[in-house]
Amino acid sequence: MEQYFSATQKMEQEVMFPSLLRGVFPQQEGAAPATGGRADLYERYQLLKAIKPVVEKGLASVTDQSPSGTNADTALDEGADSNLEERLSHHVNGLQQVLTDLTKNTNALTRRYSQILEQINLSEDQSSS
Repeated sequence: MEQYFSATQKMEQEVMFPSLLRGVFPQQEGAAPATGGRADLYERYQLLKAIKPVVEKGLASVTDQSPSGTNADTALDEGADSNLEERLSHHVNGLQQVLTDLTKNTNALTRRYSQILEQINLSEDQSSS
């Protein structure tokens, strides 16, 4: 989780002009640019920024919505906790995978933004020569 927070913090510090990401699509290493139904990097940036507070907030909002009183007692009485450890493990593994994917996406977006800035700087340097 720390890697995710570190990656999003770096993205927020480096991406000063998110509009530069409009119309830029993510690329796989060695692959042609993808178009079609996929979101551009600006949309991904907005999504990653929107997801961050949800991850930071964590389970607090989920806990607020949990059933109370008799519903919880009834579920326990019916033996619903028989596979809680297995279910928890499944969800923790899923969460870990999602955080890993979010971290990779955030790092890729930050790298691509840096490349765009380098191209702009090179263009300006050639224009002034």
